[in-house]
Amino acid sequence: MEGRFDRWRAAYATDPARSRGRLFVEAPSPTRSEFQRDRDRIIHSTAFRRLKHKTQVFVFHEGDHFRTRLTHTIEVAQIARSISRALGLDEDLAEALALSHDLGHPPFGHTGEDALAYCLRNDGGFDHNAQALKVVTALERRYPDFDGLNLSWETLEGLVKHNGPLTDAKGDALPHVKSKSVPQDILDFESVFPLAISDHAGLEAQVAALSDDIAYNTHDIDDGLRAGLFAIDELREVPFISAILNDIDRQWPKLETTRRIHELVRRVITRFVEGVIRASQETLKPYQSASVNDIRNAGITLIRFPEELSEADRAIKKFLFARMYRSPSVMKIRNDAEQVIRDLFDAYIADISHLPKEWQQGLEGSNRLQTRRRIADYIAGMTDRFALDEHRRLFDVTPELR
Repeated sequence: MEGRFDRWRAAYATDPARSRGRLFVEAPSPTRSEFQRDRDRIIHSTAFRRLKHKTQVFVFHEGDHFRTRLTHTIEVAQIARSISRALGLDEDLAEALALSHDLGHPPFGHTGEDALAYCLRNDGGFDHNAQALKVVTALERRYPDFDGLNLSWETLEGLVKHNGPLTDAKGDALPHVKSKSVPQDILDFESVFPLAISDHAGLEAQVAALSDDIAYNTHDIDDGLRAGLFAIDELREVPFISAILNDIDRQWPKLETTRRIHELVRRVITRFVEGVIRASQETLKPYQSASVNDIRNAGITLIRFPEELSEADRAIKKFLFARMYRSPSVMKIRNDAEQVIRDLFDAYIADISHLPKEWQQGLEGSNRLQTRRRIADYIAGMTDRFALDEHRRLFDVTPELR
């Protein structure tokens, strides 16, 4: 079964036949590699299905054509597979990581995460990567022998470390860790099933991280244009995009706006994907005979944008931050959505009988921290629609989020 991949896999790819295993030992699948099995478990999980009704930037009321967490996740997976195939990496692992990377996001996009972080500001905060680990190791309850999905070590490693190591060799949190300390949920799991959080993850996780950047930059351009937050020619503020628009206009000077937008988005994705492949092939030249463990111990991220695309990535993010993420209409929705999350949290804290019975179990006699973390877990699993329905059930007035 495993040998059929060897004809194209690079030496530094993560090999499912050499997986470090699972927390709970299981017999191998006769038809799937370890990473295919992980991918399939993620797709069939409840948390994955809920992504359909979780916001990316806009709330679901805005229309059927805007991205949700689910459509974003599928786009990330497609990009990750394309890059992984070109580099000789394990596509199934890259896809599993892309499909799972947003499982810990609460409703209402990053607004929901900010709101829960505020609610838990004295209780360790809230981190969507740590929450994703908790989802796949504890909160999903589908199997008779264990909680979670019992994913392979490599998938869990990539889920936790796709943005890089979390600590230095001494165990101190690295600067990119948001809360300035490693989330407790990650530390608790690390004590049971160590994920080597001071090392880099394998290349497939690094691919998934850049694929996420490529996907949300390009689809936020698309969604922002569709929502009328900016016009296509206003994007000429970004030299990289201006050059692409010039190419399109030279080839099709009278192209209708809808097709012009699609062609722009398509070309931006293509240039970023091809740029990642080209730059990564160059950085990987000294590692042609390296193992995946050599990659983990290299001390640097090896999957990267070339410098000109790093500059373009920064410029696109700067444009979108000002013109989309902080636009007055989006900020109004953000403020109202944040209040919904805070209201729900406070209501459950005041009276845990508002929680479903299965979520109340074990809270009697629990300490303050356990109760507050359990409530956060419940809210984080909500879809946008369910959060609003719960708010209507518990409060007289609920924002329209329009």
